[in-house]
Amino acid sequence: MMIIAMLILPGIDAIAKWLAGSVSSGQVTWSRFFFQFILMFPLLLRTSGPWFTPALFLHAARGSLIAFATLCFFSGLAYLPLADAISIFFIEPLLVTLLSALIFGEAIHWRRISAISFGFIGALIIIRPTFSQVGYAALYPVAAAACFSFYIVLTRKLVRHEDPIRLQFFAGIFGCLVMSIALGYGSYSEIEILAPVWPTTTQWLLLGALGVIATGCHLLVTHAYRLASIGILAPFQYIEIIGSTILGLLIFNEFPDTVTWLGVALIVGSGMYVFHREAKISANQDA
Repeated sequence: MMIIAMLILPGIDAIAKWLAGSVSSGQVTWSRFFFQFILMFPLLLRTSGPWFTPALFLHAARGSLIAFATLCFFSGLAYLPLADAISIFFIEPLLVTLLSALIFGEAIHWRRISAISFGFIGALIIIRPTFSQVGYAALYPVAAAACFSFYIVLTRKLVRHEDPIRLQFFAGIFGCLVMSIALGYGSYSEIEILAPVWPTTTQWLLLGALGVIATGCHLLVTHAYRLASIGILAPFQYIEIIGSTILGLLIFNEFPDTVTWLGVALIVGSGMYVFHREAKISANQDA
């Protein structure tokens, strides 16, 4: 389930990049959460428990964070090759490790600090040539990774007491609400990345497909984590780089250069080491 999800997920980004220039990244982001809300509502009715939980504020914060993360990432796709954007975004596991240490007090030793440092160096290697070409737009995936890291930390807190279906539903509805407000403000203030348009039939179909892929893949990931530990499954998320590279080559005629692959290797290697250390520590604690 994890492998299938990671191979299909880049389809979301390919659609967003394809629509860049005709539909704003803000509207694409809104559509992603609108269709998630529609698709998750029937599943929500099958869950038990009160709708308005004491953690509703945390659900709202979580939905806002994933909305901002998606908006930043989709905005970056207008300027960056698909594989480059995904690779930079994968500093996210390293940021989650840092945030877990700061928020939950989880131990973080020099080995993991060194791995995180190498991962950030890898991101800089990818960003540097792109930054000289497109400027600060090259930092969009970094902002997306930062927002998504806080989203993951909140997810870890909520998943102990909340049904995964409810987590996805609340993320969809609050993400949609936040982006609706953002699009209203963007229309009034004439902000380009938040300017709404009426999509054509083809664009509606693509936006719907984006929502279906996002919802289906996140459900696959959720159920995969219910069947196996994070230590086993987390490294498989780097398969997404492979899918992004293939789609970037087939659709946009993009292929990472040697320097970019060096940065990718540093990011993936650092992330794999962090996962390995967390799995080893977890195994020792269980023993």
